[in-house]
Amino acid sequence: MQHRTRTSPHRLARTSIALAVMALAGQAAAQEADASASATASATASAAPMQKVEVTGSTIKRVASEMALPVTTVKADEFTNAALTTVADVVTSMPVASTNVPSAAGAGTNMNMRGIGINRTLVLLNGRRMVNEPLSNGFVNVDMIPMSALNRVEVLRDGASSTYGTDAIGGVVNFITKRTYKGLNVTAQGVVPEASGGGREHRLSILGGIGDLEADGWNIYATVDTHKRSALAAADRPELSSPERLAELGIAPRAATGSYAQPANVFSPSTGITGNPYFSAGCTPPYSTPALRNTCIQNPNYYVLALPANSQTTFFTKGSLKLSEDHLLTAELLYAKEHITTQRAPSTTVGFNGAVAQITPSSPYYPGGSAGVPAIAGLNGSTLNVSWSVAELGPAIARDQQQATRLVLADEGRIGKWDYRLGFIYGAGERDSWFRQGYVNGLKLQAGVRNGVLNPFGTQSAAGLAYLKEISADGGQIRHTTNLYTGVDLTVTRELMQLAGGALTLATGAEFHHDGNKDRALDGVIDVPYQNRLPSFASGHRNISAVFVETDLPVTKELDFNIAARADSYSDFGNTVNPKASFRYQPARNLMLRGSASTGFRAPTLFDRYGYRLPGATALTTSRWDDPVLCPGTPGLAGTGKAVAGANPLIVCNALLPVQQGSNPDVLPEKSRSLTLGVVLEPMRNMMLSLDYYNIHFRNSIGQLPQNAIFTNPAKYADLFVRNADGSLAYVKNTVMNLGDLRTSGVDVGFSYGFPRQPVGDFKIALDGTYVHQFENQNEKDGAWISNLGRFGSVGSGNVSASPTYTFRWKHSLRLSWAKGDWFSQLTQNFNTGYHDLNNVAPQYFRDIKPYSVWNLTASYKGFKHITLTGGVSNLFDTEPPVTNSNSTAYANNIASPIGRAFNARVSYEF
Repeated sequence: MQHRTRTSPHRLARTSIALAVMALAGQAAAQEADASASATASATASAAPMQKVEVTGSTIKRVASEMALPVTTVKADEFTNAALTTVADVVTSMPVASTNVPSAAGAGTNMNMRGIGINRTLVLLNGRRMVNEPLSNGFVNVDMIPMSALNRVEVLRDGASSTYGTDAIGGVVNFITKRTYKGLNVTAQGVVPEASGGGREHRLSILGGIGDLEADGWNIYATVDTHKRSALAAADRPELSSPERLAELGIAPRAATGSYAQPANVFSPSTGITGNPYFSAGCTPPYSTPALRNTCIQNPNYYVLALPANSQTTFFTKGSLKLSEDHLLTAELLYAKEHITTQRAPSTTVGFNGAVAQITPSSPYYPGGSAGVPAIAGLNGSTLNVSWSVAELGPAIARDQQQATRLVLADEGRIGKWDYRLGFIYGAGERDSWFRQGYVNGLKLQAGVRNGVLNPFGTQSAAGLAYLKEISADGGQIRHTTNLYTGVDLTVTRELMQLAGGALTLATGAEFHHDGNKDRALDGVIDVPYQNRLPSFASGHRNISAVFVETDLPVTKELDFNIAARADSYSDFGNTVNPKASFRYQPARNLMLRGSASTGFRAPTLFDRYGYRLPGATALTTSRWDDPVLCPGTPGLAGTGKAVAGANPLIVCNALLPVQQGSNPDVLPEKSRSLTLGVVLEPMRNMMLSLDYYNIHFRNSIGQLPQNAIFTNPAKYADLFVRNADGSLAYVKNTVMNLGDLRTSGVDVGFSYGFPRQPVGDFKIALDGTYVHQFENQNEKDGAWISNLGRFGSVGSGNVSASPTYTFRWKHSLRLSWAKGDWFSQLTQNFNTGYHDLNNVAPQYFRDIKPYSVWNLTASYKGFKHITLTGGVSNLFDTEPPVTNSNSTAYANNIASPIGRAFNARVSYEF
């Protein structure tokens, strides 16, 4: 097989870093010559008053540089200069965070700090909560945040349950919009991949505002932001998932028995024979290829999308009215929609109710019958079970729409010696799904095969086509889900007394909010293949009230302590109190020590506790497996089993097996503790180095056991395999539950250096990295610790993650920038270390995945009046994503993009 020739970036990476270090050494002498000018500049700067602001993680305003907690800030100019297209791009530029982009399941983009789960990262907009995505994972879809309105993003790399309540175990991402805006801005941006196919992106935003808050006492601005990305088919990147590449990895589709395919595979219960009438003819490429046991296997990537099509439109407006110097009223309104178009292989004759598609000898399409379908040797004329994928329907396409509405009314100011902040928030999230193409009523599909109207082996007759049209579900709505969030909050602060280091400041406040969720599955969905079996309606709600207090104690000019505590009362879980203590010690201008200790509490989401529950199977496994009893083989290695006598190998071997998912009324909250300890150094002018150690441990982790863990250890989890009276598999129990503990620790590294000004311009080097020392979990209480570090583990990204994830030992973002006058350019490297592949394959295919590095280059020019031009190249060296044997797409789709090299351009006009 031929692969595209790629230029290795590793040599350039080493050279760039070496040049930067040599340049740094060469500038050491220049620092002494600049000392006098530096002192003068410092004296001038110290004379100017330092503005106090509220920094993420604290309710007390302070000078940002005096913050004891590890907060990373990315300003709007920075992600504009880097030509970042989406909000997800902004946050994933920080190694501490990762995202899951819009997926084939219809989910939006979510944040996952420290890799401990998307529902353990708190996402805020202007310091207040956003409504969660309506389904089970309980995360905020950051696609709903208007990128054009952002002023900066603050990421708190520490727990913050004492300040914000539940969810803030892994950290906090606070998106902060512009305080005011006056003028008009129109920005257009596009991304075009070098390779053919989809994956193109377009963004257009219009931002306008009137009024001067300082001069006029008021300001109002609004923005409309639209973004669209076209779908990218896996077939458009054949080098990533071609049959040859799959064979190299040990996951070739022809290496197993076929299941649902076009033409259909059959099984004779009376003779035990499996086969396909068109096996000897080579099946029907590209839909299927020959497999074992004289069957055909569906090409797993013929219909699969490497990236689904998605689009977002957001509207955000903010109005500010200054009643006096001490009182400011603000109102914010956000309305956003996202559409995600998902696609999968054609509908099949699978059924959750135990019914099996069968073809009788009276059908003209019976193998060897009157319609000319080839005979299969050994059949005795008895009824056959049929496993059919209806290729004539085309891919099964669904459309998912998410909608978010958020209204915030706030009043802040000063009464006497007290500063106050009062707010009301209303948030609503809705999610609707529709059948768009290729879906049918599954029971009627089975009936059409049995009564001889449908031909499961070839082209349909006019009557067959009319029947497929008659039973079509296209255009029907699948599901309607809503989340509601309503709350009020009040915070007051004042200085109590003067200490040696400054004012002892007290902040206290209260909060109340109501959460509600409604989940409605529409009638008839239960009969449609690929759709989960759901009850017609499920709902849940809770009230949460809280009081909190925070005290800042500047004991000396060098030493500051901060102590906070929050008491939350849940209507369904009782009470919890979570304290936090932090310190900042700065014995010298160029040295600061900081640290914190806190506890956390995370209640189950409303879905975890009150979502749908059904007594039987509700879905199918996300990957193919062998039934460990009816098709025993190598545990965890699908396709190695052999069906026992009487079992249909087409549905028990290398097959999607029935599972039971849903909520759990007995699930308990998680509890956590977090520690941080860091040092910040400024060894010379314009240089900063920070090292922050973190340690997180939480108990009773909420989630689903990854299916990989279940099928790799079927004896250990035998009680999860629920069987019918005849021994057939009813379902694998995979509901939400309390697992064991999870613990992780590591060090965040930050480095930046601005070189002395040169005639050719200003140069700067910066690096943000995370070294993970430990990341391990237990699959059950008091169970064995399982490492997830540098390998596939058993921690999913969210409650319903059925696949294992992996944690890198080291991950960094390196930025080399240059600026001169109206010009700016930046070279960025995103790097992660390698890891062990999943390796649920034959031993000869065991492998390790190499380190992965992608370089991006951007440049911008502001020399034209009112116009800023930005252009660049993403994935400069066209580096392929790491290949993996963990899934049929054959590349690591949650750490790398399949797009390859892409060119981007941005034009911004400021009126």
